[in-house]
Amino acid sequence: MPSGVRGRVVSRDGTEIAYERYGDGRPLVLVGGADGGTGRALAGLLARRFSVVTYERRGAGAVEREIEDLAAVLAAAGPGAAVHGTETGGVLALAGAAAGLPVGAVSVYEPEPLADGLLRAVHARVLVVDGGASPAKTRQAARALTAALPRARHRTLTGQTHEVAPHVLAPVLEEFLDESA
Repeated sequence: MPSGVRGRVVSRDGTEIAYERYGDGRPLVLVGGADGGTGRALAGLLARRFSVVTYERRGAGAVEREIEDLAAVLAAAGPGAAVHGTETGGVLALAGAAAGLPVGAVSVYEPEPLADGLLRAVHARVLVVDGGASPAKTRQAARALTAALPRARHRTLTGQTHEVAPHVLAPVLEEFLDESA
């Protein structure tokens, strides 16, 4: 896959955050998980219809700082940007929405559990996705998360595990984002 257009934004504390933009369309920010991956394969698939922005997270750190980083990336992505987060990236996407960041729709793939009080503050439309071959505990957590969010729906991807195949996830995200537009 060809590399995207590279850019940098400055977070509130002065930290530079590198990002890449793929495609041209409605803005979508991908928030990677703890492994530090940016989701380039998923970005490449979604770039046919969206302006997809990936960025490198700082790594372990204060959630407040990561929310500030996400705010800077959202500003670069454009107004009404949707956000998709995988694993801990899903937690960050939901925490950012709860903190009042200007997000459009939010989708998450198998995020870690969050406090119910935080979840009630998420007013964006949310899609919670899990893998049908993931452990039962993970799938139960996804359904509980969906029930705790004010405007959420749930989807299970048959045969997928915690390592979801981008070509399976991409059309599900496209459908959700089209409905949310």
